[in-house]
Amino acid sequence: MLATPERIKGVWGGVFTRSSIMKPTAAAFFATLLGLASLPLSAAEPTPPPGFRALFNGQDLSGWYGLNPHSVVKLKDEKKTEALKKMRDEFAQHWQVDNGELVNVGTGPYATTDEDFGDIELLIEYKTVAKADSGIYLRGTPQVQIWDINQPDDAKKPDRHPNLGSGGLFNNTPKTPGRDPLVVADKPFGEWNSFRIRQIGAVTWVWLNDKLVVDAAVMENYWDKTQPLPAKGPIMLQTHGGEIRWRNLFIREIGKEEAAKLLAEKK
Repeated sequence: MLATPERIKGVWGGVFTRSSIMKPTAAAFFATLLGLASLPLSAAEPTPPPGFRALFNGQDLSGWYGLNPHSVVKLKDEKKTEALKKMRDEFAQHWQVDNGELVNVGTGPYATTDEDFGDIELLIEYKTVAKADSGIYLRGTPQVQIWDINQPDDAKKPDRHPNLGSGGLFNNTPKTPGRDPLVVADKPFGEWNSFRIRQIGAVTWVWLNDKLVVDAAVMENYWDKTQPLPAKGPIMLQTHGGEIRWRNLFIREIGKEEAAKLLAEKK
């Protein structure tokens, strides 16, 4: 025989009597609806353009780890191993996913792809704040620069010109092609900026908000300028000085035939 208590708690959280079994109270029903409405919605997974794939899934930090290469370049053996492990371990303390965006407030190691890449076309959007300083490392090498273009020039740093705009190959030798962007293409704070970056061999093209800012300039090997750019390496998102948000990170690897054609067109 089924038990028939005077009052039964229903799945909606309402309390029912014998005469109202399966009929939740109006208050309980609407309370449940409000509760469901307040649950956070998962951001949609980024949809790459044809031929591209997503580097960031918009959900978590899968495929990325923490590394600041400048901090370990002089370390060796156990000290280097320990430092690398520490940056991996603390990565998630500094980088979060918020509303489908990869976010850092300007601290900690750089976001670094698990994969290494050679010749590529990279699409990426970012939004930053005043006084922040960032950049995109290609093949683990700095960098396509991101500036706060409202910063004035500093007489103590005569080769640093934020007001010339973002997108230049800032770690190239000053006054060489590509070191500073061809035009200022940055959008005001609060708006999203979009990069399209093409890297073939050591040659780099950069479009910022659909404007060409670096036109087939050779990217120097920051780590050893007597050597060419590494054939492969990770993509790294540098950040310090303030919050920066990234979204829609898509990549397309360029094959040998296409690479040769694009380099021939450059000549």
